[in-house]
Amino acid sequence: MDQALDLMRRLPPSNIEENLTALVDLAPELTEELLSRVDQPLQIAFDNTVEKEFLMCDYNRDGDSYRSPWTGTYFPPMEGGALPSPALRTLELQANATFDTYRDQYFEGGVSSVYLWDILHEDEDESAKAKSSSDDIASFAGCFLIKKDAQDGKRSRLSSGYWDSIHVVEVNAIGDDGVSAIYKLTSTVMLSLNTQDGIKLGGSLTRQMEEIHPVIEGHIVNIGTMLEEMEGKLRNSLDQVYFGKTRDVVSALRVSTDDAIQSGYKENMARQACLISEMLAKNPKAS
Repeated sequence: MDQALDLMRRLPPSNIEENLTALVDLAPELTEELLSRVDQPLQIAFDNTVEKEFLMCDYNRDGDSYRSPWTGTYFPPMEGGALPSPALRTLELQANATFDTYRDQYFEGGVSSVYLWDILHEDEDESAKAKSSSDDIASFAGCFLIKKDAQDGKRSRLSSGYWDSIHVVEVNAIGDDGVSAIYKLTSTVMLSLNTQDGIKLGGSLTRQMEEIHPVIEGHIVNIGTMLEEMEGKLRNSLDQVYFGKTRDVVSALRVSTDDAIQSGYKENMARQACLISEMLAKNPKAS
């Protein structure tokens, strides 16, 4: 498994789906673990019940079907699929509505989805999932997804591309009173850009953070604050790592016409100064 993951890290990120399919064909016994540990570009599905799109990933997959966050229905239809507890399902619907507003304001397009699932500790049983309200939920996990295609943007220089945000958070209450909780966040951004000039950029960036917050304002507020901060850090890192490095390389390889003219002018002036100095040295009276 370690060799398979190491190989995936060294292959071009723009071909991650093709590479993962080929690797699964070579080692079918690693299929489930590879699908759960290798981040793939998010795919879009359609919930015809509410006429809304949702995102497919490993966190809402059960077999070959994917659960819609809007209705909880699996597509293609299946029976016995995994579902969150009623209290957590209520929190999931609230999170989807809030995150959809966040996506619209920050990305001006795209698709978002939120999926939550229960976490049972060793000293708990299935009856612990039947909580009366979202405030009683001691432990749960979830993923917050955003996909923005280049076609949704306003810049026509991009021929294709996408931005995928995958935020996975684990929440555990602290103490018996549960007034505070520890939030563990792992965020991954996958970026792919293809311009009409033939320039291709692609890659992924993963960061983690862990914070403790009081639950008085609700889990959605605490998680949303962390996601907003993390996405800002990831955008800055991508600008410095990918775009900043690309600018440095291009600047080192290419000299603009204005820079070339300015450089030639300075060289001519330097040569003229040297000639004048030599003439004055040979004929001091001229000075």
